[in-house]
Amino acid sequence: MQIRDLPYTDPGMPDARSGPHFLRWLGRNQLDGQLKALAWGLLHFGAIAVLPYLVGYAVQAVIDRSGGRLAVAGAVMALCGIGIALGDTMLHRTAVTNWITAAARVQQLLARKTAQLGSALTRRVAAGEVVAVSTGDVEKIGWFVESISRFMAAALTVVLVCVGLVVYQPALGVVVAVGVPVLALSVLPLLPRATKRADHQREKAGRATELASDTVAGLRVLRGIGGEELFLDRYRRASQEVRTAAVRSARMWATISAIQVLMPGLLLIAVVWHGVHLARDGRITVGELVTVYSAVTMLTYPLRHFEEIAMAYSFSRPSAKRAARVLSLERTTHPGGQPGGGRRDDDGTPAGDLYDPATGLLAPAGRLTAVVCGDPDEAGRLAERLGGHAAFDGAEELPSVLLGGVALDEVSLATARTAVLVQDKDPVLLSGTLRGLLDVPASGAVSADKALEAAQCSDVLNALAQASVDEAPLDAHVTERGRSLSGGQRQRLALARSLVADPDVLVLDEPTSAVDSHTEARVADGIKELRGGRTTVVLTSSPLLLDRAERVVFLHGGEVAAVGEHRELVHSEPRYRAVVTRETDEERAPASLGDGRTAPATLTDYDIEETA
Repeated sequence: MQIRDLPYTDPGMPDARSGPHFLRWLGRNQLDGQLKALAWGLLHFGAIAVLPYLVGYAVQAVIDRSGGRLAVAGAVMALCGIGIALGDTMLHRTAVTNWITAAARVQQLLARKTAQLGSALTRRVAAGEVVAVSTGDVEKIGWFVESISRFMAAALTVVLVCVGLVVYQPALGVVVAVGVPVLALSVLPLLPRATKRADHQREKAGRATELASDTVAGLRVLRGIGGEELFLDRYRRASQEVRTAAVRSARMWATISAIQVLMPGLLLIAVVWHGVHLARDGRITVGELVTVYSAVTMLTYPLRHFEEIAMAYSFSRPSAKRAARVLSLERTTHPGGQPGGGRRDDDGTPAGDLYDPATGLLAPAGRLTAVVCGDPDEAGRLAERLGGHAAFDGAEELPSVLLGGVALDEVSLATARTAVLVQDKDPVLLSGTLRGLLDVPASGAVSADKALEAAQCSDVLNALAQASVDEAPLDAHVTERGRSLSGGQRQRLALARSLVADPDVLVLDEPTSAVDSHTEARVADGIKELRGGRTTVVLTSSPLLLDRAERVVFLHGGEVAAVGEHRELVHSEPRYRAVVTRETDEERAPASLGDGRTAPATLTDYDIEETA
């Protein structure tokens, strides 16, 4: 795989049982690039390893006054120089390719998993952890995969040099052969502590990233309540904790680096001291002493890769663990329903009534159903479940939602998303043009203009037109997450995007919570008109939306407590009235009427009736 061939057609199915398992799987899938890097690495290190022998050979040739041997040594040195240059160039090229392709494979796997899980991902994994995995962790994993081949080439070179020295000059070669493993293993006792400190630093960095993300996302609200300084102080403290942890980690790695310099120096001193005595006694020649000295000096270069692989694994292990945790998440299924039967359209997509066995909620096909939940979190979980994602009540898995008798979590994810579209209470607007924002998979029955009109986006178009004088409103640029727009404008743009898609079943979770009442009334009329004859479920407690619904379902304690029309439920169901009208406990006390009926403590404009 070359960089120009990215992205992968299929990144594969990862082994996400643990971080080490994931790293091994990734290494196996990069085997071709690893072998190429290993070959070029052996050429590079091997050419360097030959130089000490050539230097000693040349020195001895000068002592023996042999011009022929000196010329041969010079010619072979020139060839080694070419080999070193070629090997280093190609090793760097293949290593960087391995790094980038490994990182790209991980990114594709994460993107695929994100698309599979959708909004359920951030409910199961912290947002800061998702950001850390998809940015810094990907690079660290790629670094380790890339460094494996260079480490293997360096390790083989060290072994060959030690064996060669033992054969070439046993008296000094044995000293080197014994000393080099001691050098390589001298830092092992420090690695667990260094790894622990590095993990602590990354944990602090992840928390700081999550805090920064939350602060940026809620900046408009923070400014409104004057909370900028409070969150700034919190982030400042988190940042200082990251700095302190990073300094402690750097100290340990600096100690390891110092040992990697000190130990080879001590070995070199021992070799020279012993070699000088041998040369003075005439047991070895000066050329042999120079060869061994040069070889030991050369070994400090490949030995550095032992430290690098230890550092790369230390940094990549927790990164791989986090990536494996995300990749191991699955869209859980629940046996039930009729995966092979039920009512389906001609294309095999489930169709019919939407039914949730866990709560007893029934949304008849082709009607606008409003659902009132006293707990906003419960509404969010219900919306997720209605989209085909299985949910849990403690340790117990809840049964699947059925569409036309078909269990949604038993059909493929693509089929479930074709059948049901869920817009959560905090929809995301991607940066780009407004035209691109509304360019989503759709039936084609609803145009962008109709969707924008139904969602009452005229003021949004005017604002974008003013910001982009020379462009049509639909070609105007929308900033990331629509930060330049108000909360209500972002909600209405997201609603327009959902209306353009025109799914068979549309689930809206609080689609107008940030919209003023006058605009909300027009949005409610637009939804009802544009979605006529299509199944629409709106989770809301707004009287304006509830009054437009053909059917209202009230959930209490996780179960259906009442079903009817809005005006009927306001009078007949005190708990429903308390949620919709925001009654206090004192106001909830019923007021007795002259004819024996009970009147609601608080009435909306839509609920005023004659009580004479």
